[in-house]
Amino acid sequence: MIKLLFNYLIFPGFLFSAVIGFLAGWLERKISARIQWRKGPPWYQNFVDFLKLLGKETIVPQGAKLTFLLSPFMGLLSVILVSTILGLSIRLPLESFMGDLIVVLYLLVIPAIALIVGASSSGNPLASIGASREMKLVLAYELPFILSVITAVIKSGGAIQLGLILNHQLSFGSNIISLSGVIAFIVAIICLQAKLGLVPFDVSEAEQEIMAGTLIEYSGLPLAIFKLTKAILLYTIPVLLIVLFLGKDLSPAFLVAKYIGILLVIILIKNTNPRLRIDQTLKFFWGSATILAIVAVILALWGY
Repeated sequence: MIKLLFNYLIFPGFLFSAVIGFLAGWLERKISARIQWRKGPPWYQNFVDFLKLLGKETIVPQGAKLTFLLSPFMGLLSVILVSTILGLSIRLPLESFMGDLIVVLYLLVIPAIALIVGASSSGNPLASIGASREMKLVLAYELPFILSVITAVIKSGGAIQLGLILNHQLSFGSNIISLSGVIAFIVAIICLQAKLGLVPFDVSEAEQEIMAGTLIEYSGLPLAIFKLTKAILLYTIPVLLIVLFLGKDLSPAFLVAKYIGILLVIILIKNTNPRLRIDQTLKFFWGSATILAIVAVILALWGY
């Protein structure tokens, strides 16, 4: 029981993933600032911002439903579970459970659902617009993202167990070392950008248009929980892509190098693209991204 609590609350679960997520968020802010010829925040800024939010008053809008306060915690619990499952599968691949990949994919949808539920229950019209956009965004990027994951599964001999996927890559090389793997990885990176709500797919917040959208009515502890959830997602989703496509060598040094590499790609995309409109986003994901993902699946079935 003590070991189980340690896994979920300390390492590789809540505390570890939160610290890494906040540090990754600082790196993203620092590099973005340097690109814009600014100095950027100190390394501890995200931790300070989180603690400051914990001390702020939580304001509940008049007429808001109970789900307004519960939804942030629902999203946080799901990403903690994902970080724990991923961490244990990397440390002990032989002890991963059957179908854990499917569980991870389901859990990764919950933070977006929590955001939609919370914004919808706030009663604010701008939050409702943000929730509507977030709902469309989820429906758009999930299809190509699942197809890219299916490509990795096919390349791994049909395994839907994270440990087996890692062991297959250890024996036969990383899944990205193939045409289908490269295409699927590119699609997954783009979908990752949307899952994190970063430019050019930050349509649900869009400060210049709908004043933070889904988060407009949140303050204090609930807002801090949403920020923490996003930080942990910044850790978990890249690690999932590493497990699926770059699992040949996951020693600590290589794992950190691969994670930083994916993080730099995320930052590059964020700082070199303007925000897309929601209709442009849907057209992109249901068009080009899905077509590329289908091509990757077909190539994987043919052995390429």
